[in-house]
Amino acid sequence: MNWITNYVRPRINSMLGRREVPDNLWIKCPETGEMVFHKDLEENKWVIPASGYHMKMPAKARLTDLFDGGVFESLPQPKVAQDPLKFRDSKKYIDRLKDSRLKTEQEDTILAGLGQVRGVKLVAVVHEFNFIGGSLGMAAGEAIVKACERAVAEKCPLVIFPASGGARMQEGILSLMQLPRTTVAVDMLKEAGLPYIVVLTNPTTGGVTASYAMLGDIHIAEPGAEIGFAGKRVIEQTLREKLPEGFQTAEYLLEHGMVDMVVNRHDLPDTLATLLKILMKTPAANDDSAEVLALAPVAASA
Repeated sequence: MNWITNYVRPRINSMLGRREVPDNLWIKCPETGEMVFHKDLEENKWVIPASGYHMKMPAKARLTDLFDGGVFESLPQPKVAQDPLKFRDSKKYIDRLKDSRLKTEQEDTILAGLGQVRGVKLVAVVHEFNFIGGSLGMAAGEAIVKACERAVAEKCPLVIFPASGGARMQEGILSLMQLPRTTVAVDMLKEAGLPYIVVLTNPTTGGVTASYAMLGDIHIAEPGAEIGFAGKRVIEQTLREKLPEGFQTAEYLLEHGMVDMVVNRHDLPDTLATLLKILMKTPAANDDSAEVLALAPVAASA
């Protein structure tokens, strides 16, 4: 027994009132290495102030920030079978679900809400990347389908914010079945004549990109977002070629016609409201008519 470590040091710490400091108080910018206090980052919508780097934004915070006054109706999470394949790798799938629910305080990766954005009623669907990488499983697929059905019932647009590594391997073919199911749900919106806008966030990859994430009437991307199907390293190994600088970034896809707009997170609510007023043929107020006219060619070309 080391009496200095086990007795003396704890006594000194207790007398001085020393407390353990959480390791997440300061966030490091992946681009510049700048350290940002977590409260400042949250107040700036998880965007690094100096570099403008867009960090991953929690799903609940994104919905609160998007809707007017942070007020919205949370859509219920559909009930589906838990761990239908009894899957286990290094850990039981059911245990992974429990851990993710404890960490995110969500039932699964999808959160959906109904509310107004600058006076425009819409349904918003958001991926939570911290829930098993935002992967698409049965619960997520069913939540997206139900959100589309609610948008049709309310006769309002739907905006989705994907952030995912793709299909959830622990659910196998049942996960892959969500790709056609969500595609059919998007077709329901289009048959009803309702706008469907996709805001691509970092990262949007795999089966999500191969389905509903690239079926929007308009595709908006956040700056620097990684968007693609297979990873850059996999593509390079397959083609045996070096890919261009910035490949699969939002800016690269904008330059090559895969994305309509790259919009800073701070400007998203205003941009979405303006585009939706155009698509829904809502008369514009005098104070934002110039902005509507400026964005009209973008919406028309989409």
